Amino acid sequence: MTSALLLVGRIIFAFFFLYSGVNHLTKVGMMAQYTASMGVPAPTLAVVVTGIMLLVGGLCILLGWRVKLGALLLVAFLVPVSFFMHRFWGLADPMMAQNQAGHFFKNITLAGAAVMIYALADLYPGRWPYSVAGRGSAAPTV
Repeated sequence: MTSALLLVGRIIFAFFFLYSGVNHLTKVGMMAQYTASMGVPAPTLAVVVTGIMLLVGGLCILLGWRVKLGALLLVAFLVPVSFFMHRFWGLADPMMAQNQAGHFFKNITLAGAAVMIYALADLYPGRWPYSVAGRGSAAPTV
């Protein structure tokens, strides 16, 4: 039962990042405009690189392959994006501030979950059932 729950959790967790990564890569122009409006340098490149990070991180978690690398990629995306793209502090419009705060805290929460996934992969490297690494096999390190 625990193995099935871990698989379901991986699928649910990874889906969010896979969906977001596809959106980054299929809506580069629109996302780059928003990214530029937030003062991020090289916005098109930033959108493409972060889209790849989301896809690779999500796939690693989903497949149970190089889980620690996937978790690190997601944290490396989520934390900076939270602070650069979702700055809710100091916004004059309370509705906009509330919207950005929701995104900020969602990202920080997801980063916390990715850190926990990293720790679980470190504590139990061979216990990623239903993974491409195989049940009971040691998962590759980062």
